Parts: sequence; C-alpha cells; structure tokens
Amino acid sequence: MVQVTPLRRLALTLSAASAVAGSLGAGSVTAHAGPGPVRPHFPPPHLVPPRLAPPPVRDEDRPASGDHLTVTVRGAGGGADGTFTVRCRPDRGTHPDVPGACAAVDRNTRWGRDPFAPVPEGGVCTMRYGGPATAHVTGRWAGRPVDTVFERGNGCQIERWDRFVPLLPGAGRAPSRP
Repeated sequence: MVQVTPLRRLALTLSAASAVAGSLGAGSVTAHAGPGPVRPHFPPPHLVPPRLAPPPVRDEDRPASGDHLTVTVRGAGGGADGTFTVRCRPDRGTHPDVPGACAAVDRNTRWGRDPFAPVPEGGVCTMRYGGPATAHVTGRWAGRPVDTVFERGNGCQIERWDRFVPLLPGAGRAPSRP
C-alpha cells in the first residue's frame, strides 16, 4: 500500500486539476517549485472557442428615459392655471419653462429624501395666507413615483411652494410662454 503524504496529495491534486483543465480547454496547471510567481499556460487564442455575446436590448425593454411630471395648477389666476407636462433629461414638455422647472426640482432633490414631501405635521408656521392657488404634481422623479399637492395656506406651505418656482407659478405672476 502506498503511503499518502502531503506532498504526494498535492501532486495528485495538481495532476487531476491539470487533466480536468486540459479536457475543458482552459489551459494546463503545472506544479511549480522554483522562485517567482506561478504562471498558468493558456492555449493560443485561435484554439479557444468564441464567447457568445448577449442579445441587444430591445427598445421596449429600455426604461422610460428621464424623469416626468404632470403639474395641474388651479386658483393661481393671471393665466397660470392649467395642466402642464415636464420631462427632464432631455428637457421637453408643455410647461412654459421646462429647463427652469427641471432645475427647480433638481435643486430640491437630495439623496435619501423625498423632494416632494409635505410640510411636517405639528410644525410652527406663520399664519400668513398666500392665496387660493393649489397644484397637484404626479409622475416619476429620481425613479420614484410622485403624487403630491401644494397649497399656499400658511407660511410653511408658501415656503414649500416657492422652493419649486418655476415648476409652480410664482405668486402673483403667470408663467411666460417662450
């Protein structure tokens, strides 16, 4: 009976690995006892079968490009009322100032925070009335669904509205159409 020593076990393992690798066409592994790094031997490129590339992505499989919002403004007066669409990256839509609207939302976007979050309950707000204007914003922004309402009923709500000008019309002025 042959005694299996650690050196013999290593030689048998390398021999088996070399046989398996050779049969798969992945090159051969040889034992290395000298100084320096071990360098595996690979077959010439013309003997290696070509790798298959994945199929191209179809247009219907691509995600919708850019962020999109629908803004419905009521009670703002002065021609600012209406429903407008905004698409960002690339900028386009029916909003009178699409680049400005996209920039306003970008300005308010922070990682991990909802830019459209409502005014927190229980906050201390000035009892200032900003008018009857309301805005309903729906769509997707930064990959997340948006469905929020803006009002101008107190100082906190006015401040929230004003952060989004020109996505929302500025107080007392209608958006200008280019």
